[in-house]
Amino acid sequence: MGTLMSMTGFARESGALADGTAYAWEIRSVNGRGLDLRLRLPNGLDALEPALREAAARRLKRGNLSATLTLKREERPRQVVDAAALDQVLRLAQDLAARIEGAAPPRAETLLALPGILRTEQPEPDEAQEEARRAALAEAFGRALDGLADSRRAEGGKLGEILTGLLDEIAALHATATAEAADQPEAQRRRMLEQLAALLGEAGTARVPEERLAQEVALLAQKSDVREELDRLSAHIGAARALLRTGDGVGRKLDFLTQEFVREANTLCSKSASVALTRTGLDLKAAIERLKEQAANVE
Repeated sequence: MGTLMSMTGFARESGALADGTAYAWEIRSVNGRGLDLRLRLPNGLDALEPALREAAARRLKRGNLSATLTLKREERPRQVVDAAALDQVLRLAQDLAARIEGAAPPRAETLLALPGILRTEQPEPDEAQEEARRAALAEAFGRALDGLADSRRAEGGKLGEILTGLLDEIAALHATATAEAADQPEAQRRRMLEQLAALLGEAGTARVPEERLAQEVALLAQKSDVREELDRLSAHIGAARALLRTGDGVGRKLDFLTQEFVREANTLCSKSASVALTRTGLDLKAAIERLKEQAANVE
């Protein structure tokens, strides 16, 4: 069997940048018709987005991805005095103290506690450092994508076993349906004779020409002939097994094929002329529905 990829997975990649900033990438993926990446980035890192989307498209084909980057810097921001604001407040405080008899002169700690006197120092941006920082974060995102691919591949291995088991179940039900369908003409003949006997009595039934009876049975058999549906279902089972052996990137084909499974099972049930075949057809529909649900997880 080839390597199946699930669309469900999770990966986390963490580390520290050259300036001491700790980072952590978390990527989750679930089913999706195409590839959709939703990014949550800290302020100021929007320029990373095109490169991240390109990296995701190179590694994955389908799935709804949610990627979150968190940054944490251990050192505390440096506080500096706004000299102009301090001079202004100091003059006002001194003027006020001079006008109030016995007032104490303004204290330094009191002035520093006033809003606007202290501010966080903003270092001058270094474009080369910022570029290196973005490159390091993009590389870490690539490693997280590799981890996600490994996670989806491991999940795909389990998924392949489930799909194979379901195909085996469907193949067994197909064999049962084939055997039951072969008995339909005789069952219809017996049912017709029973209905005629109920209407005409045994003596009346004996007067019905055998040729006429055979024609009616043949018409009923033609209407309830499910050999084509069973042949197509057999071909679909073989095609699904071949896709599982191929492995990589077969999700869309498998999804389409399961719809064909459903169509044949529905027609089989609608044309069934026996309780046994109808019951088998319903079991087939249930197994095919489980196959369809699981196949929706394949990339």
